Amino acid sequence: IRMMQILPTTKTDMFLPFIVLALWGATLANLTCLQQTDLKSLIAYSSISHMGLVIAAIIIQTQWSLSGAMALMIAHGFTSSALFCLANTTYERTKTRIMILTRGFHNILPMITTWWLLTNLMNIATPP
Repeated sequence: IRMMQILPTTKTDMFLPFIVLALWGATLANLTCLQQTDLKSLIAYSSISHMGLVIAAIIIQTQWSLSGAMALMIAHGFTSSALFCLANTTYERTKTRIMILTRGFHNILPMITTWWLLTNLMNIATPP
């Protein structure tokens, strides 16, 4: 958003390739998320996807898109931090980051499973 002074304020067609590129990057990161088995890699690729949406919103240069980009960046900061913290806590308990090996974790530690649910719902932007 600090770079807004460099970009011209008029809406030109030269921004369309950059918007398409940002959205394409977000889509590819989403598709890569579907293949991940490592927990931290999954969180990292979802972060890349979110930032692709933020870049596209900033390039559009409307008041709504800039407000949405700012809200998404703030929410992303809190949510990704919580997800990485939970991933580290899970790794310390299980000594693995592979998601399939942590099946049945809700039987052992139901509270951390609740925190996982809440932070994942925040990550997909579910309203309260």
